[in-house]
Amino acid sequence: MATTNGAVENGQPDRKPPALPRPIRNLEVKFTKIFINNEWHESKSGKKFATCNPSTREQICEVEEGDKPDVDKAVEAAQVAFQRGSPWRRLDALSRGRLLHQLADLVERDRATLAWNFPLLMLVWKLAPALCCGNTMVLKPAEQTPLTALYLGSLIKEAGFPPGVVNIVPGFGPTVGAAISSHPQINKIAFTGSTEVGKLVKEAASRSNLKRVTLELGGKNPCIVCADADLDLAVECAHQGVFFNQGQCCTAASRVFVEEQVYSEFVRRSVEYAKKRPVGDPFDVKTEQGPQIDQKQFDKILELIESGKKEGAKLECGGSAMEDKGLFIKPTVFSEVTDNMRIAKEEIFGPVQPILKFKSIEEVIKRANSTDYGLTAAVFTKNLDKALKLASALESGTVWINCYNALYAQAPFGGFKMSGNGRELGEYALAEYTEVKTVTIKLGDKNP
Repeated sequence: MATTNGAVENGQPDRKPPALPRPIRNLEVKFTKIFINNEWHESKSGKKFATCNPSTREQICEVEEGDKPDVDKAVEAAQVAFQRGSPWRRLDALSRGRLLHQLADLVERDRATLAWNFPLLMLVWKLAPALCCGNTMVLKPAEQTPLTALYLGSLIKEAGFPPGVVNIVPGFGPTVGAAISSHPQINKIAFTGSTEVGKLVKEAASRSNLKRVTLELGGKNPCIVCADADLDLAVECAHQGVFFNQGQCCTAASRVFVEEQVYSEFVRRSVEYAKKRPVGDPFDVKTEQGPQIDQKQFDKILELIESGKKEGAKLECGGSAMEDKGLFIKPTVFSEVTDNMRIAKEEIFGPVQPILKFKSIEEVIKRANSTDYGLTAAVFTKNLDKALKLASALESGTVWINCYNALYAQAPFGGFKMSGNGRELGEYALAEYTEVKTVTIKLGDKNP
């Protein structure tokens, strides 16, 4: 944090962030091709695939559909760019840093074009440490959201990165994703996505060349609210924690455990928050919740909501799609949820808040840990000893105390158990993109 007199504190300058841009409607899409060697290419197969606006279900444009031959071409470009004596390998760390800062300036310049695209964050978490350490890379964006990554490719070229350092191949998991995972000339994989796909990525990587793999996968994250918590704070944080980004977030607070003394009041206030949440057009600055990403995810969420009703959870609000042609789901709150219900066990990845009741700290620790996942957790209490006890006992890569989604570039992020392995952000992210080498030199025995 910066001090009020403008001095530097904890290494952070007193610099105000730029004002948030207003969304641009009917934005012209300029980049839809494969990005290799700082040039735009059509796919080898000639295939294209549609990318759609989930608000209207209308097609935005068609994007070149990559496949294994395109991945091979991208890998070859990355290998050439990584060879000794290449322009990229001749750059020292300071020069690489200047390029990254230049890229950051261009992203800031074009923030109105890039804004509210969550996949950009996932991309940067990998791109920045990989380039910082001097690697070259081949990137496959999610097939539902390729346009942000391709636009970033244009900025990478504009920033002055040498050809072949970053290559972007849009396409599908079974083709492009599989080709990258199993490619014998790729030495490191970083993947963000579902646990099911993460398993396939790791399996394919192990069959090729034992490449290093880091996985940031799903979560069914416990948010524990003790009776002595600041209830206003806990309700607001739990609400934002689960409904942020339409619930499409691996860190979502998708199991809210509330101590029985304050359970009824917590539910009442949570329902009030959910009913007031503005849902609709993402280009309206008053909107807080937009559409789900695609029809498949939309249907999955509604199916899980129906399972909650059938299994005996009490539907407090929401529970259905919006009366709109887009992929909108009403903010949904369930109370009287038990651990055996699907909405308490499965990652919903949507705007659904299951609220469970607990009686004791030891009980809630056992229940919170009773899951295959271990990405994040949160604790709300005014008792520091209780908070630290819970933080120590919870099997999660991140534990937030009296806050939620408090992410910082300096703090490592990653999961336990089926939520993945490896870490992103902070110095631990840099370690994932380096190899340790030991050099031993025997000096002469001559006397001085």
